[in-house]
Parts: sequence; structure tokens; C-alpha cells
Amino acid sequence: MTNVTAIVVPTEQNLSIEQLTTLIHGLNVQAGWWTNLETGEDLTSKLGEKPKRNVPEMLCLIHSEVSEAMEGHRKNLMDDKLPHRPMLEVELADAVIRILDMCGGLGLDLQGAIYEKLAYNAQRADHKVENRLKENGKKF
Repeated sequence: MTNVTAIVVPTEQNLSIEQLTTLIHGLNVQAGWWTNLETGEDLTSKLGEKPKRNVPEMLCLIHSEVSEAMEGHRKNLMDDKLPHRPMLEVELADAVIRILDMCGGLGLDLQGAIYEKLAYNAQRADHKVENRLKENGKKF
């Protein structure tokens, strides 16, 4: 018989992205998603190290959650697992969970990248309202 450890999800809701990444990735490690089930090898990687998990597969799983969010929105559905919440909201949560787990497993600094990208976008001419209103400006 295998030894099964209960997974405890904290109820804290004031975590930084970095803390949430650590939490989510830790829960997924505990659930066995970052272990080769045949060999027991740890599949987490450090930044700069060659990924030990299939990156395209993880990206497709993120994409599938976004597609499910689209379908929920298109049909105005409530979620089947959290029926008090719209499917759009729950599937976007699933996408973020997968993104944060992937970042945790690959040693990516998502929080730092987000802040740097926000600063970069604030300076972009094509993100300014007056340029978006011009002919051939970004509409969305």
C-alpha cells in the first residue's frame, strides 16, 4: 500500500505572485506532477537549466484552460465543479494556476517579468490612446 499524504491548501489570500507560485508549484510537486512516476526523478528545473518537463505540453495545457474559459463565456455557463462561479472565472483561474506552476517548476521569475513588462508597455507608443485611435492603430 502506498503512503498518501493529504494536500493542504492554505486559505491565505494576500500572497505575492512569487509566494503564490511557490505555493502552487509545491502543491503540484506534492501531488506528483513534477516527478517521473516510473523513475522517481524530480522534474523541476532551475533557471538556465534545460527543462526536464515538456514545455510545449505545459503551454498547450495552459491554452486549453483559456479555450475552456472562452467556451464558458461564449455559452454563458456556470462552472460544473464550482457551480456558484462562472466558468470563465474558474477556467482563467486554472490557466493562472498552470502558468504559476510552470514558472515554479522551471525557475522562472514571473513576478519580476510582469513588473518589467508593465514598465516597458507604459512607454510604448502603440499602447497610447491617441495612437490606438489612428488609422491602423491597435484596436485590441
